Amino acid sequence: MTAYSALEDRFRKIAVLGDALAMLQWDMATMMPDGGAEARTEQTATLKGIIHELVTAPDMEDLLERAASEVQEPWERANLREMRREWIHAAALPPRLVDALARAESACEMVWREARPAADFARVLPSLRVVLTLVREVAAIKSERLGVSLYDALLDQYEPDGRAAEIDAVFTPLEGFLPGFIAEALEAQSCRPALLETKPPFAVDAQKALGLAMMKTLGFDFHHGRLDVSHHPFCGGTPDDTRITTRYDEGDFASALMGVLHETGHALYEFGLPKGRWRSQPVGRARGMVLHESQSLLMEMQACRTPDFMAFAAPKIREAFGGSGPEWEADNLYRRSIRVGRGFIRVEADEVTYPAHVIIRYRLEKALVEGRMELEDLPAAWTEGYQRLLGVTPPDDRLGCLQDIHWYGGAWGYFPTYTLGAMTAAQLFQAATDAEPGILPGLARGDFTPLLSWLRTNVHAKGSSVSTRDLMAAATGRPLEPAAFEAHLRRRYLGA
Repeated sequence: MTAYSALEDRFRKIAVLGDALAMLQWDMATMMPDGGAEARTEQTATLKGIIHELVTAPDMEDLLERAASEVQEPWERANLREMRREWIHAAALPPRLVDALARAESACEMVWREARPAADFARVLPSLRVVLTLVREVAAIKSERLGVSLYDALLDQYEPDGRAAEIDAVFTPLEGFLPGFIAEALEAQSCRPALLETKPPFAVDAQKALGLAMMKTLGFDFHHGRLDVSHHPFCGGTPDDTRITTRYDEGDFASALMGVLHETGHALYEFGLPKGRWRSQPVGRARGMVLHESQSLLMEMQACRTPDFMAFAAPKIREAFGGSGPEWEADNLYRRSIRVGRGFIRVEADEVTYPAHVIIRYRLEKALVEGRMELEDLPAAWTEGYQRLLGVTPPDDRLGCLQDIHWYGGAWGYFPTYTLGAMTAAQLFQAATDAEPGILPGLARGDFTPLLSWLRTNVHAKGSSVSTRDLMAAATGRPLEPAAFEAHLRRRYLGA
């Protein structure tokens, strides 16, 4: 057995263990009774420990060095590069820290589930302090190993080679652009005919049936996935068994529906990743969270909030809830789907205000990781950010710093990928519709095949064989440019 084939075999085992861990985590978020928390913490911590041991085995560095002279095929070279990336991240951390963080994350998430509905940040503060202390330790170790800043060391786990300096170069002008543009969009909206409201309640069973139908329309494969309910919508599981979740509100069917469309975008990316030999290898995985978020936002924001798609969807929505009258017509439902409003909840935000939600979180988590802010100051700093960028004041912590699971579950350095993903989605969708004139007419018929085919070829099937930068250049003819996102917003919301 060559060094490279030995590595492929080892990473295949790592992938299988990771798949098992993903299913346990999905179950914890959807089906597991509260009494299973202690045992589940032990299970997830043990699996993470075994994975860490395999990635950091004593012979790993030698195998990586010897394999470098064995590989010839481009995909093998890319796979070896991704193996080395994974090894560098894992080997930087001592096993006791991996175990401690896994246990702290699971424990904190369970407390968060109680604290969030109670709007009680103080309840989760001690557990979150433990998580942040360990995250700072991880950041310090990886920062030294990678030769990057504390925040960059965490960001790199979610977006390979992502750097805060590049994010700041994009977010700083966007932060200056958003307050004025939000006001412009609201002004333009006020000059149009008043929106007609659909009247609740909207039965959960009807919402679920509609969501399942729309998932099928987009191309979701129910032989390899399912829809469930959780506290926070997410896409999990594996590429061959993809689990998405949403949450329902009988007073607002659009929230769950758009959540389902968003998570279906994630799932379609997972379904489209390379199969066969590469399915269980690092090169066959999604290329970072910027691209992953681009795929969810491309489906939800770019494709499903077009007049074309709404022409198809409106009769389905009307039938699902037994609606009648002008409030259920396509034009009214479309304008409702792009309604701009200053709100508190990120996952329910429109695409104009959404970047502000992300920028606030990015600034806060960066300050917390770098020690420029303490956790006790988080609720007040959160409120200040919302007043400054969105002009609203969260009434309590449930609608403030408790709303997202990320920090409580240990995901630090993740948030900026959402808005970077939105920019990527806008640029990819423009390139796709330019290249394939049948995409928009297809959406009007409920046929996502032209769009999905383009994405399969230009994004999904690439896996991690190329960098995000190179993928964007090949797919769109240019690197990611924030101007494309701004132009999209101006066209959609100002008609400019």
